Amino acid sequence: MAVSGGLDSMVLLALMHRAAATHGWRLTVAHFNHRLRGAESDADEQLVRRTARQLKAPFVAGSGDVTKFAARRGLSLEMAARKMRHDFLAKTAARLKIPMVALAHHADDQVELFFLRILRGSGMDGLAGMKSSNPSPSAAHIQLIRPLLDQTKAALQAYARDHHIVFSEDASNASLDIQRNRIRHELIPLLTQHYQPALSATILRVMDVAGAEAQLVANVVQALSSTEFDRLPLAAQRRLVHQQLLKLKLSPDFDLIERLRRSPNEPFAVNAESRVWRDSAGVVHVGPLPSREPRHFRAQKKALSLRRRAGVANFGGLEISWRMTSEAAAPQAGTEYFDAEKVGKKIWLRRWQPGDRFQPIGASSPRKLQDLFTNLRVPRAQRHERILATTSHGEIFWVEGLRMTEKFKLDEQTTRRLQWQWRRNKRPQVVVADSTA
Repeated sequence: MAVSGGLDSMVLLALMHRAAATHGWRLTVAHFNHRLRGAESDADEQLVRRTARQLKAPFVAGSGDVTKFAARRGLSLEMAARKMRHDFLAKTAARLKIPMVALAHHADDQVELFFLRILRGSGMDGLAGMKSSNPSPSAAHIQLIRPLLDQTKAALQAYARDHHIVFSEDASNASLDIQRNRIRHELIPLLTQHYQPALSATILRVMDVAGAEAQLVANVVQALSSTEFDRLPLAAQRRLVHQQLLKLKLSPDFDLIERLRRSPNEPFAVNAESRVWRDSAGVVHVGPLPSREPRHFRAQKKALSLRRRAGVANFGGLEISWRMTSEAAAPQAGTEYFDAEKVGKKIWLRRWQPGDRFQPIGASSPRKLQDLFTNLRVPRAQRHERILATTSHGEIFWVEGLRMTEKFKLDEQTTRRLQWQWRRNKRPQVVVADSTA
């Protein structure tokens, strides 16, 4: 478990030590010295080391120059200290094969965090606060647990007094130069005295509601994961970008989310070393934009006559067969049905060309074929190999691998159906064979 030497962590250490004897747990005490308060920081480490020795618990210490780390990474002291501390705890737990790290956050920390995040403009996820259990930000296989999250600071103080627990006082906790301290010592007392005596209970209830609603949005986004990014609801777009930034270990602040959401294929700097951008499919990337897609469009095309009742054609490694029918049939893989009168008696087979537009079924208007390929994550190397079919007027009614087109679908006025089947083969030549069957 992580022990700083302050009230919260020393109370947690006492409780965990007592529970370890009952449950047979193996308890290891870990302390990270941030070197921010000189001799006081060293005294905290000695207190934790001495207490661990008295409890006969293994002790592991770590330290780092937070000031230099913050300057190098462009972080605040608080964020730099948090990053170094979590890295130390995760590495220590992994080395000792310990699956869980206990932290001493409590209910008052949650309330302070709520106001911090309100002031930073956080969304529902941020307002939900800390969870009682979640993966470490430094190592997903290490689980962080917070056994005191439902306990107030006053309750911890009473426990320490009743059980004569020795702890250190961090003088920096009284400094009003730190925003969290101003919230703790000025804002919360003001709101409690003049606006809501039960402020902490009210805020904790709001955080619980926010957490449940944030989870609902996450579930909705998961259900809509196959939907084109531009067609997602606004909240789902924001959530999708937010989730990806977290996975990339980037701060999901609102301004960055909005820039990525509104501007695909435009890179934004997140620090001195990294740039982030979103592609048209909604996928967020870190690094430089890929070079523009090579213009190796192929001009070959083949005319087909649909005057006969059925036929077979091979083009670009694809075998296509068609048949005119008046019978309805259930859809199956590799087969589609079009309104034969809308398609016409002459069609063309060809590959993707610059400016091609296609309107999948259900779409309100045609879209660039390039954007559709991107949204479906079709590999760049395959896009120029996909075969499409057009009417004699050049309108695309079918694209290999995409949904049926809206304009040429069957409707109540359809009298003749074009049954269209295809499969990939290894024959590169173009062969057309008509039949009157």
